[in-house]
Amino acid sequence: MAIALFPGSFDPPTYGHLNIIERARTIFDKIDVVIAVNKSKKYLFSEEERLSMIRELVSGWDNVTVHTSSRLIVDYAHENNASVLLRGVRNFSDFSYEFDLSLLNKGLASDIETVFLPTDPEFFVLRSSSIKELAAFNGDISKMVPPLVEKALKEKYGIVE
Repeated sequence: MAIALFPGSFDPPTYGHLNIIERARTIFDKIDVVIAVNKSKKYLFSEEERLSMIRELVSGWDNVTVHTSSRLIVDYAHENNASVLLRGVRNFSDFSYEFDLSLLNKGLASDIETVFLPTDPEFFVLRSSSIKELAAFNGDISKMVPPLVEKALKEKYGIVE
């Protein structure tokens, strides 16, 4: 059984993330979305909020699970019998960063492969930091994030409709 991990901060989850998960779940037997928890990073949404949002967003897909982890992703992979790290890429800049990271992970765990999946074209400009900035100014993010994420962003920024 091929288990793939899709690690990320998901702060916030976007349609781009969901696009990668939806497509990958038809390729792999199981997808485990792993929400990064790094105490030295400042997230807009708490670990619990990100976990709750993603779990709700993928609840209809029976071969997708969601967990959090504060460990090295290759250690998490070994503990959970995963053999693939799934990375979504939007452009060459993403690929360059993710490629370097894949080499680091390969050096740490030679038995774990990284698979790059380019996002569908309509999602290639979705960057979480840009979405947060746009949301802070009450910009239209409805085509970038699911309604529950849009609502959560507006609440975070005190935007009342």
